[in-house]
Amino acid sequence: MKEWIAGLLAVLGTLLVLAGATVTVVKTLTPDPAGTPVGTDPLGGTATTNGNRFSRWLHRVNAADRLIAWGVILLALGAVAAGAIAFNVGLSAGTR
Repeated sequence: MKEWIAGLLAVLGTLLVLAGATVTVVKTLTPDPAGTPVGTDPLGGTATTNGNRFSRWLHRVNAADRLIAWGVILLALGAVAAGAIAFNVGLSAGTR
């Protein structure tokens, strides 16, 4: 079951990274329509003025970059699930 989860996360992560890269390339190659203002917030004006600094930064990141970030997160989780990345945490108490 662990292999299925790792494979699914790897496939979904790869698809998200490719989708984000495709959106970035298409937006770069095609010109903006004449009536579209640059830099508008799709969530509305209140989404960037309310909340803390991290949430305002998160709303300013465009959708393609968010797709790539989620894809990288899923790829990392898939690597952890497959055992390619391991974390070892150890504690020791020095006694005299």
